[in-house]
Amino acid sequence: MSPFATVLPMASGDERPVAPTALSGKGLRIAVIRASWNATIVDRLMAGTERALSDFDVGIAEQVSVPGCFEIPLACRTLALSGKFDAIIAIGAIIRGETTHYEIVSNAAASGIQAVQLETGIPIAFGVLSVESQDQARARSEGAGGHNVGAEAARVAVEMAQLTADWR
Repeated sequence: MSPFATVLPMASGDERPVAPTALSGKGLRIAVIRASWNATIVDRLMAGTERALSDFDVGIAEQVSVPGCFEIPLACRTLALSGKFDAIIAIGAIIRGETTHYEIVSNAAASGIQAVQLETGIPIAFGVLSVESQDQARARSEGAGGHNVGAEAARVAVEMAQLTADWR
């Protein structure tokens, strides 16, 4: 039997990394690119992103909407090459349907975003859900105090922007 035959439960709050207590993003220029598909879930992820960035004393320098998650990597590359941003946050939701479209879009978004950050040296926080159902998407885009991948991506963006700045 394949090790992927069962769906594992998501990591509990105790298993997720915790942001350093002194983490501040003051002065960082962070852009957010968000997909328009699955707008209700993406809005929830965006709310988490905004909450977390506010907690880290960061405003959103630019917000760009793209049609879907497949288009996120090109938008990330465009913004990264502009030289105007210390980090980018990619937000989207890919929910499995009846065809292989889910795998194609999930793989293209993940590998495209990774390629852009390696090519440009600009950190891109991956706030793109790839889930089996609306229920799983809602469980990963909860309100304040709950699990929200958008909030986690905001923390990653701040940490990685600081790390890359320290080594340039």
